[in-house]
Amino acid sequence: MKTGQVLIATILVGAVGAAIATSAEYKHTMQQPAPGATRSPAEGELSSLSSATEWINSPPLTAEKLRGKVVLVDFWTYTCINWLRTLPNVRAWAEKYRDQGLVVIGVHTPEFPFEHDIENIRRATQEMGLAYPVAADNDYAIWNGFNNHYWPALYFVDAQGHVRHQQFGEGEYEQSERIIQQLLAEAGAKDVGRDLVAVEGHGVEAAADWASLKSGENYVGLERTEGFASPGGAMLGQRRVYMVPVRLNLNQWALAGDWTVERQATILNEANGRIVYRFSARDLHLVMGPTARRASVRFRLRIDGQPPGAAHGTDVDEQGNGTVVEQRLYQLIRQPKPIAERLFEIEFLDPGVAAYAFTFG
Repeated sequence: MKTGQVLIATILVGAVGAAIATSAEYKHTMQQPAPGATRSPAEGELSSLSSATEWINSPPLTAEKLRGKVVLVDFWTYTCINWLRTLPNVRAWAEKYRDQGLVVIGVHTPEFPFEHDIENIRRATQEMGLAYPVAADNDYAIWNGFNNHYWPALYFVDAQGHVRHQQFGEGEYEQSERIIQQLLAEAGAKDVGRDLVAVEGHGVEAAADWASLKSGENYVGLERTEGFASPGGAMLGQRRVYMVPVRLNLNQWALAGDWTVERQATILNEANGRIVYRFSARDLHLVMGPTARRASVRFRLRIDGQPPGAAHGTDVDEQGNGTVVEQRLYQLIRQPKPIAERLFEIEFLDPGVAAYAFTFG
């Protein structure tokens, strides 16, 4: 499994039209089924909903129960910044077209181990304002039923249960809403209209500043990391004291202090461990969480050696202080213009934090 910055192709089939190539946007990519993923050749598309681990906001939904409805299936995982930036539109569509026969189903297929935790999924569903049905797909059965490879991914299903359109990655919101309108009209909905939702994302849901973005997503676990620059390299599964080199180039990062580097995460063993990263983007996020349930880990961050001030993210104050209390994505930096290459440093004042991935926007 890897993450890439990719050109997306939007595929339109059936009565809706021909394939359309779109501009570059970002998406997560799963090239191979995740470890432990189940394959059910007899299941496909909507019929695979019967394999959901659990349902949130709804009793179990099946292909039979959804017949006659236009269905929008949204594959997500709650730490994915690419999905988070699509959420304002998906929420708005669910609300606007609900009474005209649209059913939005959020299929939560996890990337990191803690995203299998149903309580984490429930919390994220509530905090992010998802009022539509959510299927927990911990066994990847729905993911495989749709032969899906991406977060986010939207599948547009007509009233007869046929997938008529699919959208991978961010963007193409107008075209996606037009497809919803057309499928609803085909299904007999009255007065669907041609107006479009007008939404603006805030916090982590704000659209990326694509023009200034020069840093791509990077994992902190050894299995998929790039640009690790601590002298001596990383030692898998071994407790070790790391150091930061004198100079980091753009998109290089390093550890300082007593850490254990695992395949998917890097874990701090003693207080005052640091992660240093040279990046160029408006936003910097870090997926992380305490290693023990209900624990908290205080941190302090600096940008170019100074408190962030006006460049602080939503999870940090102007002095750079924050606390890790949940396993999720934290927005640490949102720098005002002009956007420039910066040196980011986060120091954890307590042990027991697991860091998973940096994302930018």
